[in-house]
Amino acid sequence: MEQLLGVKLGCLFALLALTLGCGLIPICFKWFQIDAAGGHHRRVLRLLGCISAGVFLGAGFMHMTAEALEEIESQIQKFIAQNRSASGNSSGDANSAHTEYPYGELIISLGFFFVFFLESLALQCCPGAAGGSTVQEEEWGGAHIFELHSHGHIPSPSKSPLRALVLLLSLSFHSVFEGLAVGLQPTVAATVQLCLAVLAHKGLVVFGVGMRLVQLGTRSRWAVFSILLLALMSPLGLAIGLAVTGGDPEGGWGLAQAVLEGVAAGTFLYVTFLEILPRELASPEAPLTKWSCVAAGFAFMAFIALWA
Repeated sequence: MEQLLGVKLGCLFALLALTLGCGLIPICFKWFQIDAAGGHHRRVLRLLGCISAGVFLGAGFMHMTAEALEEIESQIQKFIAQNRSASGNSSGDANSAHTEYPYGELIISLGFFFVFFLESLALQCCPGAAGGSTVQEEEWGGAHIFELHSHGHIPSPSKSPLRALVLLLSLSFHSVFEGLAVGLQPTVAATVQLCLAVLAHKGLVVFGVGMRLVQLGTRSRWAVFSILLLALMSPLGLAIGLAVTGGDPEGGWGLAQAVLEGVAAGTFLYVTFLEILPRELASPEAPLTKWSCVAAGFAFMAFIALWA
């Protein structure tokens, strides 16, 4: 038990160090600030942004959504089995009808529409909350982020700070559950294997978050604070897992966790499709190269999913 505890504490510090390191690199180095870049430097940053968009896409589909669907289905099966044993009913017709309904997809969609509703509500109450193109030019000092060499007007996607907040919150929820899963592992081998799988994709995702904060023009102090909070989420989940090790999370906890993971996956997909991908693909320059970068980021996350 002491060896297992030591390994889990090592995983805790590894998750914290990797998240902080990868997230702070784009914030601390001016090379990643696209508004101060030009020519070849700007194009390289654009392609890096497309790769990070592919990473977000892969993380959303291959990790967060896949894990949420698996966990929701598992918890519903347990819930049905418990009800069946409690009632003494061996008939599986009604139960099969319940399990055939796509509850996981419904919960993920509810997360998507929840953020959609929040942003629509913010726009209704504060019409300038999302920030139009005029506001963007004023805030960014006239830097034409989405018009590299084009002579026409390119509609720029929304720069709502709400979406950046939603991105951080959804990743924070997911990070807590990742750390919780590591903390609940019963053996050293299982702990190390799961921790390595988490580290493999977490570094790229957090690096992409750091780049996103820089591109949104977030002040360095707030960007560092955001990364620090995000970095603490996985260790927090791992610490909770250590605290409840030996207990069996029965009752509604398992199902509640699965629902929260599903909602987090839905919110993450919302930000990926309505904020990250439109921002990176807004400029018509080198569309096939951008497609290749997005596909490369997605392919890497799909490859990691073989072990994660």
